[in-house]
Amino acid sequence: MWAGSVVSIHLARAEGAATLAVPEVRAVVGAGLEGDRYFQPAAGGGPERDVTLIQQEALEAVAREHGIVLAPGQHRRNVVTAGVPLNDLIGQEFQVGQVRLRGLELSEPCRYLEELTGRPGLLRALVHRGGLGARILGGGVIRVGDPVVPAPRPSTVAP
Repeated sequence: MWAGSVVSIHLARAEGAATLAVPEVRAVVGAGLEGDRYFQPAAGGGPERDVTLIQQEALEAVAREHGIVLAPGQHRRNVVTAGVPLNDLIGQEFQVGQVRLRGLELSEPCRYLEELTGRPGLLRALVHRGGLGARILGGGVIRVGDPVVPAPRPSTVAP
């Protein structure tokens, strides 16, 4: 069993815009994170990946193994976690504070990220540790410091 926490939260208002660190963000089912470039409340069916997460441990490994140090938010993921096995959460439900998420797919790095950061080798350094794309199943507020835990399983015991 694992348990982790939210280290930081980052939003970008527009594609390519610098990310902003925020202490909390509202997660809306079917729309994404309020204030983020992909938030689509009117469309009622936001992006397939409502939220992206990355492990603090992965960022530390990239710095240690490749000498690439990213400034906070430069990774372009929304939520930085510690102690969470993100790669193992594909197809799994988990709880971030009061928000319930389902892991969808690895957020593999792209050449655009490498170009945007000006960090040659970043693409290769982040392969299979670039984070996780997730869908919001139950909305609410995500705060820095919130626990990240596996979602409780519904009880199957009859009354």
